[in-house]
Amino acid sequence: MGLSERKNIRRAYGFDEVAIVPGSITINPEITDTSIDIAGVNLTIPILASAMDAIVSPSFSVLMNKFGGLGVMNLEGVQTRYDDPEEVLQKISNSSQSDVTGVMQDLYKEPIKEELVARRVNDIKKHGGYCAVSITPANTKKLSPIAVEAGADILVVQSTVTTTRHISNSIKGLRFPELLDLIKVPVLVGNCVTYDVALELMETGIHGVLVGVGPGAACTTREVTGVGVPQVTATIDCAAARDEYFKRSKRYVPVITDGGIRTGGDLCKTFVSGADAVMLGTPLAQSKEAPGKGSNWGMATPDPALPRGTRVNVGVKSSLEQILFGPSSLTDGTQNLIGALKACMGMVGAQKISELHDAEMVIAPSIKTEGKYFQLSSS
Repeated sequence: MGLSERKNIRRAYGFDEVAIVPGSITINPEITDTSIDIAGVNLTIPILASAMDAIVSPSFSVLMNKFGGLGVMNLEGVQTRYDDPEEVLQKISNSSQSDVTGVMQDLYKEPIKEELVARRVNDIKKHGGYCAVSITPANTKKLSPIAVEAGADILVVQSTVTTTRHISNSIKGLRFPELLDLIKVPVLVGNCVTYDVALELMETGIHGVLVGVGPGAACTTREVTGVGVPQVTATIDCAAARDEYFKRSKRYVPVITDGGIRTGGDLCKTFVSGADAVMLGTPLAQSKEAPGKGSNWGMATPDPALPRGTRVNVGVKSSLEQILFGPSSLTDGTQNLIGALKACMGMVGAQKISELHDAEMVIAPSIKTEGKYFQLSSS
């Protein structure tokens, strides 16, 4: 291979390699507005709870509604396979680390029951507020009409990597324009990490794009397959596609960064990278109300042939309210996430989430270590 034929590798950045630059104007954090609109669904905080069995149950979804966010329930998980999902969740949480993947593979063999799909949606809707559900492309045509008829407000179509040009042996795969004709609720699609794919997805008419391949604490896709792009770069690229699509169509399609966010600092960097909202997993799995009771596992963990996830013991830190709004009893940035977001908005002079997109960010590999000798030596 000659010099001219060698593959060029561009630099990509994750949260620990960048920093937000303070603005030339500051504002009082109390007057900042963290709300976000997703195709008519208004959230007062820009946070979606990840569609993982250890995080979102009907009761957790109701609680997220109460706090102004959105819980996304997995329609292919234990909630729709078992009448008593609590017993199954306990089995997974109590299994030894060496046995847990096999235990999950066995438990997730139980077929999805259509009547449970409708029942779980009803369990959320009877309390008012929004109901969001997640489905993989293979089951979307079958399960989405049932969920929408039962009252689901948002459909999230998720796979590890999503494109509009999928090649398979199927006679006819999922086509998003056809899905949008079939169901009359907003459709969010993920996951992707590149400008071209994000733009093509938006051109199909969908209402939001999820960004992230493999950054989650319980996901091992990057280790198993080597595929993924660090979240700062992935978000910047997909946000650029959103802006280009808006120029062309005058239709704004929110970008939702999904995975890898651990602290308030990570959260803030995500919005400065261009995200309109975030999907959080493990930070919320650490709440007292999460059904995993201190454990978390990825949606691909029970795959019968190639598990791309693992159960991680994340512990129970505090209530969901404390994680979102404080007061914080920890100094590691994992509590009072909304307080951190509002403080950051004040420091850069952003009154709305969209104004955070204009804040400056710098490459800063020493941002977490500079001047922190005593903190690091005592940790």
